[in-house]
Amino acid sequence: MKLVFAGTPEVAVPALDALIASGRHEVAAVVTRPDAPAGRGRRLVASPVAERAEEAGIEVLKPAKPRDEAFLARLRDIAPDCCPVVAYGALLPRVALDVPVHGWVNLHFSLLPAWRGAAPVQHAIMAGDEITGASTFLIEEGLDSGPVYGTVTEAVRPTDTSGDLLTRLALAGAGLLAATMDGIEDGTLKAVPQPPEGITVAPKVRVEDARVDWTAPGLRVDRVVRGCTPAPGAWTVFRGERLKLVQAAPVADRAGLAPGELDAGKNHVYVGTGSYAVELLWVQAQGKKPMRAADWARGVRIAPGERLGGGDVG
Repeated sequence: MKLVFAGTPEVAVPALDALIASGRHEVAAVVTRPDAPAGRGRRLVASPVAERAEEAGIEVLKPAKPRDEAFLARLRDIAPDCCPVVAYGALLPRVALDVPVHGWVNLHFSLLPAWRGAAPVQHAIMAGDEITGASTFLIEEGLDSGPVYGTVTEAVRPTDTSGDLLTRLALAGAGLLAATMDGIEDGTLKAVPQPPEGITVAPKVRVEDARVDWTAPGLRVDRVVRGCTPAPGAWTVFRGERLKLVQAAPVADRAGLAPGELDAGKNHVYVGTGSYAVELLWVQAQGKKPMRAADWARGVRIAPGERLGGGDVG
């Protein structure tokens, strides 16, 4: 089939690579978000998908909005059979959805209808899911509500961050998306409507959502830290400044600390929660680079009874 691939971040690159390497399909063009400012100099940088497409000699389309007439005209000229999508980052209007014969097929990183929305992997970890996966589905105008072509499952490991899990799902999902394109071309794969039961939503995790509540159980604190790593980054407040929690681990046999209370030794930093303690392993103070929590604690000279959390950020 002739394909137009839509995607933007690094997580979409494995799927693009799988389609290029399939040998069965022609990736005629790539649709991605416009170049965005990045780094200290805030210079405009192309998306990872754009860079990969240019390396492969594939035409790159960067509409400001997917309803732009110039983009729609070019899409009609290409006349794709299908448009696979991975984390494109913009809503597709009906006028664009109607162009390819087989529609736009999205690779979504959850087992639909669970975790529809922008942040399925983060929410799966924060909710304590033991199994998640990826799904391919036909895009409709609703939020991730279209009929599903196929799924692949993936276990959530006890120490997984959202970054760890998303990396594995991107690789497994790339194979799923390529297989879905094969099945659509063969006519052997039909999309099945999602069941009405089991729908959960996964909105974007905001910075304020990543603030740790030390009165919550230790297990919940651990899930928030892992689910918000690497983005937007779990954080708390220490002496009126924001402290990013890069890595932590629950310590089920350490109790007796009040929520947020610090216990810092030569090689450990424990924090009290609503149940057992959490050990801070890596932290990042405001304006500093990430460092081992024990080194941070020695540098700031934690006083007896000092706590994390509470108060506003200065």
